Amino acid sequence: MQLFRTGYSLGLVNSASLCLRLGLAVAMIPHGYEKLSHFAEQQHSFLNLLGLGSTVSLVLAIGAELFCSIGLMLGFLTRLVLIPLLITALVIVFVAHQGDIAGEGSAGFLLLIGYMTSLLLGPGQYSLDHLISRY
Repeated sequence: MQLFRTGYSLGLVNSASLCLRLGLAVAMIPHGYEKLSHFAEQQHSFLNLLGLGSTVSLVLAIGAELFCSIGLMLGFLTRLVLIPLLITALVIVFVAHQGDIAGEGSAGFLLLIGYMTSLLLGPGQYSLDHLISRY
C-alpha cells in the first residue's frame, strides 16, 4: 500500500519544496505589506533591535517579510533570502515573544522550522534558481 511506502521520488521532493516555499511566503508577505503601508505610523514605535533604532529595524523587517518572501516565493536566490527570514523568525520567537514557542510565539516558531527546512531542501526544480543554473 502506498501510504506506508518510505521511498520518495525527485518529483515529489521538488513539489514539496515548491509548496513549502509558497506557503511560507504567503504566510509572511501580508505582515511585510502591512508594515510598509503603515510605515509612517510605526517607524517611531517599532521594536528597536540591537540598538539600530526603530526606523532601521522596521526597514529590515519590511525587507525580510515582504521582499525576501517574494524572492522565496519565486525561488530566486532562495538560500540567500532565507537568511534574513530566519533572523526575522528568531526575533519574532525569542525577542518579541520571549521564547514562548507554545503560546504567543508559536506561529513564529512554525515559520522558523519552515524556513530551516526550506534552507536544507533548497529551491528545487520549480524555481528561478533552477532555471538560472541551467544556463
